[in-house]
Amino acid sequence: MVIGLFGPTASGKSDVAAAITALLPAEVVSADAMQVYDGLPLLTNQSPHRERLVGIWPVSHVASVGEYASLAHTVIDEILVAGRTPLVVGGTGLYFRAALAELEFPPPPRSGTRERWGQLYDEAGASAAHAELGERDPAAAARIHPNDRRRVVRALELAEEGHSLVPRRESLFGGAWRHPTLLIGLDVPKAELERRIAERTMRMFEEGVEVEVREALAAEPSVTARKIIGLDEVASLPREEAVDALIVRTRRYAGYQRKWLRRLEGLVMVAANRPPEETAAEIVALARTREHLPRP
Repeated sequence: MVIGLFGPTASGKSDVAAAITALLPAEVVSADAMQVYDGLPLLTNQSPHRERLVGIWPVSHVASVGEYASLAHTVIDEILVAGRTPLVVGGTGLYFRAALAELEFPPPPRSGTRERWGQLYDEAGASAAHAELGERDPAAAARIHPNDRRRVVRALELAEEGHSLVPRRESLFGGAWRHPTLLIGLDVPKAELERRIAERTMRMFEEGVEVEVREALAAEPSVTARKIIGLDEVASLPREEAVDALIVRTRRYAGYQRKWLRRLEGLVMVAANRPPEETAAEIVALARTREHLPRP
């Protein structure tokens, strides 16, 4: 059996996961789109405990969920074959779902296609590009705002090849898992979560996140690495302003993650506003009611 552990940022996922590995012969597999990058352990809140698929790519690498899913499936299957329990720990909803299930991913664009549609968007304008998408894929156009350049361009790429973003989006929250899976959501009251986010953000700066960010920017981060929360704020703002901006943005992201929690099918919520060992013990007890799991 696989255990999937999902929760908003600062909910204590890493500490709970580490506590679970003290109770079960389990290995942690990270499902986080930011933590796949090397060189930013503070900014991306990488765990001090051992986790698979953390820091696997340089910041110059253009990440894709399809590439990640292939790696995650291989790692999870290896852990199962070894007689251990894969513990998939997620913060990024799409990566979490991709690690646990078989999703259909659109093909990568042919050489030059993205540049051509991007040029149309930039030269003809957002409205014209969105109108083109409306002709080619009305369902996708209805979902995507004209000002969302990245998604408009990607949807046009797919439409040209006879694919659409819409079926993939509708499959994110349902469907069968690859293996029997216990899905756990960590529940932390909003006020407590916001307090943790503020404390953690202050600690990042105390521990040297500004140096970390400067070095990452010198390595010319890819378009996907540039989406790491806080990268631009830390690089461009005075410290006090950067702290405040990062707290606000992280709280907003936590709210988005909480929405994912409510939409995942079969999720069991467990309180995480207590010592991680207590939360872990409850999760392991739930797992043992589902399947005869070995003890360490």
